[in-house]
Amino acid sequence: MAEIVLAIGTSHGPMLSTPPDKWDLRVRADRADPAHPFRGRTYSFDELVALRATENLAEQNTLAERTARSARCALALNELARCFHEAKPDVVVIVGNDQREVFGPAITPALWVFGGEAVFDEPVSPERLAKMPPGISISSVAIKPAERATYPVHAPLARHLIEAFVGKGHDVTVSTEVPQRGSDGPTGMPHAFGFVYQRLMAGQVPPHVPIMLNTFYPPNQPRATRCVDLGLALREAVAAWPEDLRVVLIASGGLSHFVIDEAFDEALLDAARNGDLAWLRAIDEAQLQSGTSEVKNWLPVMAAASAEGMAMRVVDYVPCYRSEAGTGNAMGFVVWQPRRAH
Repeated sequence: MAEIVLAIGTSHGPMLSTPPDKWDLRVRADRADPAHPFRGRTYSFDELVALRATENLAEQNTLAERTARSARCALALNELARCFHEAKPDVVVIVGNDQREVFGPAITPALWVFGGEAVFDEPVSPERLAKMPPGISISSVAIKPAERATYPVHAPLARHLIEAFVGKGHDVTVSTEVPQRGSDGPTGMPHAFGFVYQRLMAGQVPPHVPIMLNTFYPPNQPRATRCVDLGLALREAVAAWPEDLRVVLIASGGLSHFVIDEAFDEALLDAARNGDLAWLRAIDEAQLQSGTSEVKNWLPVMAAASAEGMAMRVVDYVPCYRSEAGTGNAMGFVVWQPRRAH
């Protein structure tokens, strides 16, 4: 039967692929946004500066500090990549999200599983790069292949997972082609997946199954408890697969952003470490909005690894601030591995 030999949680934020001296390119957009979600409420940029004045965030946003934290992130990603390659997976299940990269507003599936034979990714066109906001175009190039690439999908396992999810009451959208946004032209896979393909797999993508959650866009965002349920169904379905397969699970996204909340992230990682699925199920939906919503990509992997009895190791947790308002991206890098028999 199939066995989960490794699980990984990784952030994929643009700052991971942006030189630290350019992290503040996004601050202009931060200032212009009148409603930053933070701890269940929304604030303007200036309100966040006042609210968080005692946290000394300016000191955590110097170029020297950014450079040090960027280096820590690079080391952590190298460690995740090492663990991934040492696991020698036969198949990988990646849980990510879409930010209007393949699905437009006309249709937004809550839960999508790709069931075809292969997906593709490709470089960002010069026309699309020219339309991207400051601070995004740099990172977009870093997580795309140099030329159009096709990556294999384990279609039989995908179908097995889909049937298992439906059997557990999950409504699944299925496609055998990668949807594309129409007038903007092809994009390939969303950046949640492109980051994994390039930064963890170095473009050498084994057979895999992409699972995509709608974390960002109301009103049909799966709630935390449904994401936990999905992870438990995923673990059961992998265990029921009759062939011997080494399976790796990867969660791509998070942690708290676009306003960093270290207290929330610490509580989340503690709950995952302790296998506290009740805490994970009870996360307030108001907390899981904007970029922090990508924590929902982690919940299925956390639940599956917990049910499997795997040992969790935080490779690093790096809050990467870009302004005195606390905007930025808290980067999390976690592995779960089977416990060794004593």
